[in-house]
Amino acid sequence: MELTMKPFTTIAAVFFTIVAILHLLRLLQGWEIIVNGIQIPMWVSVFGCVIPVILAFMLWREAHQ
Repeated sequence: MELTMKPFTTIAAVFFTIVAILHLLRLLQGWEIIVNGIQIPMWVSVFGCVIPVILAFMLWREAHQ
C-alpha cells in the first residue's frame, strides 16, 4: 500500500491545519481581529478551529484508504 498523498491533497491538508492552529492561538492568546472597524467575536475562532481540523482529517483519511 502506498502511503503518499497527491501534492494538492497534501497542500490542502497542511493549509487547513495551519488555519486551525492560528485560530487556536487566537483563542488562547486573546488576539483581537478588527475588519473594517468591526471586531470579530472570539466564538468565530471556535468554528475556525474545528472545521479546518475536520477537513484536514477527512483529506488525510481519504488519501490513505
